[in-house]
Amino acid sequence: MSQAPLPASVPTTDYHTAGEPFRIVDVTAAGLPPVPGDSVAARCATAVGPGGSGTAPRRSALDDVRRLLVQEPRGHAGMYGGFVVPPDDDGAHFGVLFWHKDGYSTACGHGTMALGAWAVDTGRVPAPDDGEARVRIDVPSGRVTATVHRAGGRTTGITFRNVPARVAARKVPVATSSGIAEVDIAHAGACYASVRARDLGLSVDRAGLAALTRAGQEVRTALADHPATWHPDGPLLSGVYGVVLYEELPDTPLGPHQRNVTVFADGQIDRSPCGSGTSARLALLAEDGRLAAGEDLLHESVTGTVFTGRILPGGVTEVTGTAHRTGEHRFVLDPHDALGTGFRL
Repeated sequence: MSQAPLPASVPTTDYHTAGEPFRIVDVTAAGLPPVPGDSVAARCATAVGPGGSGTAPRRSALDDVRRLLVQEPRGHAGMYGGFVVPPDDDGAHFGVLFWHKDGYSTACGHGTMALGAWAVDTGRVPAPDDGEARVRIDVPSGRVTATVHRAGGRTTGITFRNVPARVAARKVPVATSSGIAEVDIAHAGACYASVRARDLGLSVDRAGLAALTRAGQEVRTALADHPATWHPDGPLLSGVYGVVLYEELPDTPLGPHQRNVTVFADGQIDRSPCGSGTSARLALLAEDGRLAAGEDLLHESVTGTVFTGRILPGGVTEVTGTAHRTGEHRFVLDPHDALGTGFRL
């Protein structure tokens, strides 16, 4: 693919959802080249490229923008974001291509929440001072909704309704350097593997992040060819995207309480409880009979932030959290800058 020149500047709006960053780029408003494809899923496949993994280097103009925004010195290894693109049809307000330091993803709950807040903040979707506004978004895994809760003229929370989640496999034995893990696999817009941290002698805390990250990478690698990780809609939605290492906490009056670290892409750590990963946990808890109708999962991250999740009929899940704007930026690349679009450490 021939490389087009980068634009003179790239405007972004940045949010965080429960501590996890989300950098928003409106492709049309920023004057970036359109992404070929008849749907958001097709555009994502175009961005991912022939390898299908989303982790191989790309040299398209849009992917150079991703590199510019996610790599140092303008980004960091934990950066996450999305390109706002046209929706599949007029049933949605817009579409989005989610990206991270290694490529692209098919689902992102925390990003969907941030986009809901952004759509209301910018007036793209009208919202009352008191009440709710529903923002319909096409993502590569399907159509999702961010219900933006408002009170006194401000956003107080966002509820992400995901595509249906399903359990694919239970207690799959996986060898790691910390021992044998029994892994549960569920699809919730992306494929997630769940591992009880204590089974590997690990605790879900900041001190254990290095060991948790290593275990997550080992599990992801070991499951690369497992049939339960494949999705009937094809390779774009197949393969383990994230590994949720979790621990049980005392139940609340409303239901289960867990803390997790989600390791995704090539060792990236979700600072939030992971929106789509929470959906996967909800499907597993419901199958175990631990989450009944009307009950909530209180789901904590390693940073102490919280999502609450519930399961609806048909495997549909809802996850509620908060998102806040952190800044508006206009990034530039000096043509004489030897670092170009940046570097990763």
